[in-house]
Amino acid sequence: MDEEPRIPTLGEIIRRQRELGAMSMRQFAEMVGISNPYLSQIERGLREPSEKVVEAIARNLDVSAEVLYRQAGLDPDAGEAEEPIARVAIREDPRLNPRQRQALLEVYDAFVGEGRPVRRRRRRSEEGDGAGAGES
Repeated sequence: MDEEPRIPTLGEIIRRQRELGAMSMRQFAEMVGISNPYLSQIERGLREPSEKVVEAIARNLDVSAEVLYRQAGLDPDAGEAEEPIARVAIREDPRLNPRQRQALLEVYDAFVGEGRPVRRRRRRSEEGDGAGAGES
């Protein structure tokens, strides 16, 4: 059985880069200008950071936001596409582990006939409470 290599999530990439820079989560959150709990949620895949936050994170990691997006298998040039609410709900459900999230997203994409969708959104503030996951 040949398994495709798993593409790390944006949060996993951010965590790896932060650790390579020998920065604690608290130090890095302060440098970026976000709260420690919010950074933790981003790194664990529980929150999807806004473009502004990704840009601040990238700046403090000395890479571009585009590099972070591409490493996570995302298309940084497709900022206009709106992500289906079902995908948002799957990715943000704290009861799911990363493997379960990935499996559900793959099943969802198979049912709706989409390839790997673009996941770049502009509808949430840096530390939104998640309640505004509606229309934009």
